[in-house]
Amino acid sequence: MNIALLGYGRMGKTIEKLATERGHKIVKTIDQDDDYEFNGADVAIDFSVPDAAVANISACLNAGVPVVSGTTGWLEHYDEMVSLCENKKGAFIYASNFSVGVNIFFELNKQLAKMMQNLEEYDVDMTEVHHIHKLDAPSGTAITLADGILDYSDKKDWVLDEKETGKLTINAVREGEVPGTHTIKYQSAVDEITIEHKAHSRNGFALGAIIAAEWLKDKTGVYGMKDVLGL
Repeated sequence: MNIALLGYGRMGKTIEKLATERGHKIVKTIDQDDDYEFNGADVAIDFSVPDAAVANISACLNAGVPVVSGTTGWLEHYDEMVSLCENKKGAFIYASNFSVGVNIFFELNKQLAKMMQNLEEYDVDMTEVHHIHKLDAPSGTAITLADGILDYSDKKDWVLDEKETGKLTINAVREGEVPGTHTIKYQSAVDEITIEHKAHSRNGFALGAIIAAEWLKDKTGVYGMKDVLGL
């Protein structure tokens, strides 16, 4: 499979290494100010920056190249990209996190939230820890986890790094080179219940994106990792 990489930072380089090991060929790397010549790519993988994501995804869809995007921090334009994909009869997958383990964690989080929804003695909060280079806060993964909790909670929204009545607190920590740790804690006066996903490297995110690209090739439509993994 011929792959174009949109964004050639740490994740892009990790994807390049793992994709090559799986027998794929990187035919184009597109970084800042590069042209959108896709060189016969079967699929594009976007791990760029929030300000570039919409232009990158749009260029792929306009060129008829299926695109997998793991860039976070641009989702106010997500519906526009879905409409463009449908209009162009293209193929598009967005995920806040492509790790297989994280997507299992998403489902576990929803199940726990459903179990806890009527237990008013428990309050819930979340902490996410990432490396100091991460540009957005909270992480896209944390927002997905928050949505899973809010679906079964009387809390109306989430709030970043503060306590506010009726809202879910997300604590965002930036330190060192941490690939990503997400912790959900339900606490009462007598005990607490904690679930956590801790990434040991970027390889899980990169491999999941490659698996998604393999799955998306030759398809049309808008999908997520639940479709890719059959969850």
